[in-house]
Amino acid sequence: MTALLWTTEAMVEATGGRPVGPMPAGITGISIDTRTLRRGEAFFAIKGEKFDGHDFATAALASGAALLVVAEEKLPALGRLNIPMIVVDDVLAALARLGVAARARSTAKIIAVTGSVGKTSTKEALRHVLSSVGSVHASDRSFNNHWGVPLTLARMPADTDYGVFEIGMNHPDEIRPLVKLVRPHIAIITLIAAAHLGYFKNLDGIAKAKAEIFEGLEKGGFALLNRDDQRYGLLQRLARAVGVFNVRGFGEHGNADYRLLAWELGPDSSKIKVRVAGEDFDATVGAPGRHVIQNVLAVLGAAHLAGADVEKVAASLATLSAERGRGERHVLSHPDGTFTLIDESYNANPASMRAAIELLASAAVGEGGRRIAVLGDMLELGSHSAKLHAGLAEIIAATRADMVFLAGKEMKALAAKLGGQIAMEYRENAEELKPLVIEAIRPGDVVMVKSSNAIGFSRLVDTLLKQFPVSEQGDGVSLNEAAGGIKTHAHASG
Repeated sequence: MTALLWTTEAMVEATGGRPVGPMPAGITGISIDTRTLRRGEAFFAIKGEKFDGHDFATAALASGAALLVVAEEKLPALGRLNIPMIVVDDVLAALARLGVAARARSTAKIIAVTGSVGKTSTKEALRHVLSSVGSVHASDRSFNNHWGVPLTLARMPADTDYGVFEIGMNHPDEIRPLVKLVRPHIAIITLIAAAHLGYFKNLDGIAKAKAEIFEGLEKGGFALLNRDDQRYGLLQRLARAVGVFNVRGFGEHGNADYRLLAWELGPDSSKIKVRVAGEDFDATVGAPGRHVIQNVLAVLGAAHLAGADVEKVAASLATLSAERGRGERHVLSHPDGTFTLIDESYNANPASMRAAIELLASAAVGEGGRRIAVLGDMLELGSHSAKLHAGLAEIIAATRADMVFLAGKEMKALAAKLGGQIAMEYRENAEELKPLVIEAIRPGDVVMVKSSNAIGFSRLVDTLLKQFPVSEQGDGVSLNEAAGGIKTHAHASG
């Protein structure tokens, strides 16, 4: 029998609602989407920008919802439904109140993650490694906004050992109310970079908005910052300004508390040596890329600050893998062999685009294979957009991309900059680019697809996965392990 997440009595008390109909003993989960709702869960009929959950009450009943949480003003239209309900003033506000109750009853170590890049990857890495030492509850997908954070909180089981929450923003004053719900013991800022720059005057403005995460820290909590970030000093001052004096750093910097001593980049994994609280650890990181290593340093730091067994956590990094749209790799069958697809289609900004291009450069190609970058617009860059898109030409020239495919209005600036320097094709959108990419692919190639999510490059990835079946050979390293040119690096001091 599935354990109850909430008793109905506790739900009614926490939400401030009133029960209508014969109440079940409790619920096994919480849903805001009837497409994924499972029998025994409560359906919260949230009203969003596009849809009103109350319009799906009948579908929730058909899917086996144990009860509905609905707004008082909508009750007359739902009166004929034969299902228990908790009636509240505002459904989203009631969900937030339930989230507050979940946090209040929890004895878990709570970690919150924000930053311009690497939020979701760091959150997923924390989920993965902390699962080796306890029970973990973490945000689903990118549930990091005004409804995703309360939903994640409300779903947290009472016996959770570690809670991991991603908190996002693209405007000032968005993190502040969310982190005050989460009340983390550890707050991570992965990196300050030009994401959502169109809504800010400069990177300092982004740093100040990210620093809102310090305002919700529990007394005696820790701010964990990227010691290699140019805005580390600013973030440290902002933390102290709100009474957070336990500031720790991760990175290569000689003064980092969680310090990278050496690393080897491989085509499908990396080896690292890290100093954690004076003790050196060697570990294998299952997902490739220098940017992944930086996230891992934050993960190790958070694990240490949370009191986890760092040795077990470090060992579990070997089975870490990239997520869909965030570096996930596929070896696909071509009529004459295989090629590797790197899916970076979930999102893009200048920092993550640079990291993805460097990842492509380190990828192992097969015999006669090429490195192909398929790039789409980086959104929300405002007046800085043309300059930042054109600026990608520098990293493309410095790495080993053999061919570049570009699509989107903003990518015109990069197309103009690259003209004549490299084999390149530009089209207005992903649909027009798709047949050109398919036609160009040859056995041994490594194809990396990267853009902001709204550009639709995930559909291009889906087309490639349908057009070219997954190979039985396994992951991309089977093409040619030796081609990656693994090199050892060490950083002496900061």
